[in-house]
Amino acid sequence: MKRQHQASDSAKHYQRIFTSRSEEELRVLAHVKRFMERLSADAVFRTKLCEHVENPIVVSKEYGINVDPMDLLPMWHTKYAKHRHTDEMSRWPKAKAWDDYLAEMIANRDLIRDAGNTEKSNPRFHAWRERQMRRLASELGVSADSVVHAIVAYELSQGCSVGCWFCGLSAEKFQGNYPYTPENAALWRKILQVMVDLFGPASQTGFCYWATDPVDNPDYPKFIEDHYRITGHLPQTTTAVPLKNLELTRKVMALHKKYCCITQRFSILSTKVLDRVYDTFTPEEIMGVELVMQSKDAFMSKAKAGRAEERREKLRAAGKDDKISKIQNDHATIACVSGFLINMVTKTVQLVTPKRASPRWPLGYRIYAEARFTTAAEFRAVVEGMVDVFMPESVPAGEVLSFRHDLEFSALPEGFELEGRGMKYSCNGMSYMGRLGRLIHESRTTASDVIGELVSGGEDIFLVGQSLQSLYDNGLLDDDLGREGAASAG
Repeated sequence: MKRQHQASDSAKHYQRIFTSRSEEELRVLAHVKRFMERLSADAVFRTKLCEHVENPIVVSKEYGINVDPMDLLPMWHTKYAKHRHTDEMSRWPKAKAWDDYLAEMIANRDLIRDAGNTEKSNPRFHAWRERQMRRLASELGVSADSVVHAIVAYELSQGCSVGCWFCGLSAEKFQGNYPYTPENAALWRKILQVMVDLFGPASQTGFCYWATDPVDNPDYPKFIEDHYRITGHLPQTTTAVPLKNLELTRKVMALHKKYCCITQRFSILSTKVLDRVYDTFTPEEIMGVELVMQSKDAFMSKAKAGRAEERREKLRAAGKDDKISKIQNDHATIACVSGFLINMVTKTVQLVTPKRASPRWPLGYRIYAEARFTTAAEFRAVVEGMVDVFMPESVPAGEVLSFRHDLEFSALPEGFELEGRGMKYSCNGMSYMGRLGRLIHESRTTASDVIGELVSGGEDIFLVGQSLQSLYDNGLLDDDLGREGAASAG
């Protein structure tokens, strides 16, 4: 197995986050990170800080955190919060170092999104993914920034053993693994190679879990090292049970340290789990591990999707407060793939993309198509078929046109306007714009009929076509019309 690609820009950037800092700088950051994690997750810790506001170092010492909270005042003290992200932060160099680190990690997330570009390797898929990204930006608003639109996710288990009550994907109960037998490993490597062949370096955005937990599969390290050898990138790992199989977790941590491509993550389900993680790992050991705080007191919202939304609905039905997390914001999906969801146990492929959770798509992602495969050749045919069927680069002539249902249509004197949660799109300046908007909004007719009607009124066919294509490219047209869930693609 030979690496087919050089390290991505996101991997190089991620490596520089650590190599550009001295050992001492990383050590200080590791303890600042532990302070910030505890601050985010633990209500008792926050209370003790308030009780010892004049001498908060006693609290840090009690929790074994080697940093003086006085050096981090803008991060936790309400009186000093106004100085954060200003020039005044130079008064607290450790706090500024933490904010600089966070800014680099956010920039890395954006580079991961860019790594999914397939403009050269697969233009039709590229155009489809770009439409999904623009559509989601107007559908979700600011929360869309956190979605990387990876082009593929692989499941190496069927179901999940953890059973988080808030699971945004409503993962079913664990039913079994895809073991790393010689036969399975050979198929796995061939599947990875097909993705490289079809999508080039963008295949590096893949990761190996979905409605599963990676450590459920004892062979997980072998699978992700194959991923590195074939694509040139070690996939991200997120587990909610890092202490379930400590030997396996340490193997995965060693791989992340060795290849240094992307951050590893532990989902922390309670402060008791947090305590155990801290008892097990030093701050330095998990400097490169993001702890995703999911405890009830954590400053983190739960997505309005899957089981979390079911819990809210039950609370509302019982006439109770539906607040299920400390922070409530417009977090509508945890899905992050615009591309292919592959389960190696069932040998299924789904074409998916994130969207706001709804009664039709309660898990926060839409399924365009689903198909099965048994061999790498069948897998390739399925993926290519999905691209052919669902990824036209221009508006299909026979497609019934409609604006997305989440957009508000308003007629303007010389055009129209569409407004979503994250944007306002104005179309005017052309003599036909008002009629074009009304035809799409009211008539539910095909693209060719809309163009024909405007051209018969004297409008230029090329200008009308360009305007229609612009609406399409920006993800403003509804491509979910007349479909009842996933279609068959093989």
